[in-house]
Amino acid sequence: MININKIARPNILNLQPYSSARSEFRGKEGIFLDANENPFGNLNRYPDPFQRELKEKIAGVKRCNSRNVIIGNGSDEIIDLLFRIFCNPGKDKAMIFTPTYGMYRVTAGINNVGVVDIPLDKNFQIDTEKVKPFLDWPEMKLIFICSPNNPTGNIINEKSVTFLLENFKGIVVVDEAYVDFSKETSWLSRLDNYNNLVVIQTFSKAWGLAAARLGMGFASEEIVALFNKVKSPYNISSINQQATLEALQDPDKKDRAVALLMKEKERLVNALSGSARVTKIYPSRANFLLIEVDNADHLYKALVNEGIITRNRSREIKNCLRVTVGTPTENDMLINAINNIK
Repeated sequence: MININKIARPNILNLQPYSSARSEFRGKEGIFLDANENPFGNLNRYPDPFQRELKEKIAGVKRCNSRNVIIGNGSDEIIDLLFRIFCNPGKDKAMIFTPTYGMYRVTAGINNVGVVDIPLDKNFQIDTEKVKPFLDWPEMKLIFICSPNNPTGNIINEKSVTFLLENFKGIVVVDEAYVDFSKETSWLSRLDNYNNLVVIQTFSKAWGLAAARLGMGFASEEIVALFNKVKSPYNISSINQQATLEALQDPDKKDRAVALLMKEKERLVNALSGSARVTKIYPSRANFLLIEVDNADHLYKALVNEGIITRNRSREIKNCLRVTVGTPTENDMLINAINNIK
């Protein structure tokens, strides 16, 4: 077990959090004269600052304890809070494995936290031998692992993640934004084994709620308590909480969407494999494909001219585009465009 208090910033441990009107009174009925709200209207009341109902529902779906749930304004807020809780600006550092989700580096920069960048190997896996020299650095506080990885789509080897959890004295963050598209077991199932593990998931992908900006974090109760100290009082609106609660009422809808997208991904792979422009399609456990093409810059611009927007990742992985699996009609348009662009 890791001593979380030795990792967290001392000023955060000593912080007296803001106590909002709705955190002091937890009832739903009453004459509310405590928060200086307008008494008229449909959206005139502040939301539950701790999202209790939503956390209980998420805990039921994820088969965990609601006391281990963190709700963020998108996963990006959770990532930012991790830096603010554990990393002293200008002193501490975080580790990432590139190519990976770009917001880890951006958020580190915003918080004036140094980044140790370890490139993934040729199979987009972590080389633990390259990691070992940094694990005992006292200023190394966070390690971010994206699995399935963005933009490569692959699962990070379980042994590598376990090695880091068992040998690193800081916080290991496993970002599972795309886990619903994978048949792999979530690291959430091992939360009780590692008190330095934080798992991030989202409603933006498989659940189709990107506009609601709602991310989930799962961690030990002591880490959750630190999040509740630092987060904004009303970080999730009532509208977004309600939209998510409604989606959680019908998880089968999400499962049907995932099944269709996986079927469409297979169709895309088969179609693009026969294209003269596509030289390689990387295996993917997500709702996107990383494809190597003859000229990524040219093809990206040509697709934009056709009204088809992909992600040009050629600065990280030579001549590669990341293509999200769309509707059957959108996928047909993509296939036809790639085959016909001169």
